[in-house]
Amino acid sequence: MHKVQCNYCAGEAFESRQVPYLYEHEGKYLLVPNMPVEVCARCGMEYYDGKTLEETERHFDAIHRHEESPDSMLEVPVKKTAAMA
Repeated sequence: MHKVQCNYCAGEAFESRQVPYLYEHEGKYLLVPNMPVEVCARCGMEYYDGKTLEETERHFDAIHRHEESPDSMLEVPVKKTAAMA
């Protein structure tokens, strides 16, 4: 039987969670507030399902082409650090 191991620490225990996920492409964003993820219980590395990521990309594209409406909009403040100014 093949054991599933974390690619980072070789841990074998994982927890299913829902986390905020920020998708970014070419300076545009989509926030998915409850993205399902498997988290390594040993080191915290997050693993996302490929089909879920593809669905997120599909929604991102449809929203930014105005073919689909987002559930809500969010205004986010931006502040550059002194090193970035």
